[in-house]
Amino acid sequence: MIKKLTKHGNSLALVIEKGVLDILNIDDKTPLNISTDGKVLIISPVRDEARRKEFEEALEKTNRKFSRALRNLAR
Repeated sequence: MIKKLTKHGNSLALVIEKGVLDILNIDDKTPLNISTDGKVLIISPVRDEARRKEFEEALEKTNRKFSRALRNLAR
């Protein structure tokens, strides 16, 4: 998808279509982290730390339970 920036007062704005926002579960109240590597602009939603911890715990549990099967699949 190629986009152009839109003039917004003295600034420029990037308009993101609703479909993309829906896929990413982002709305006008979602805080966004904006960073760059010097060449690329990276925009990502700031996620709740508790949600991340819950995910990591579920991942660890899954890895413990299915480690043998996952290793076999990786071959």
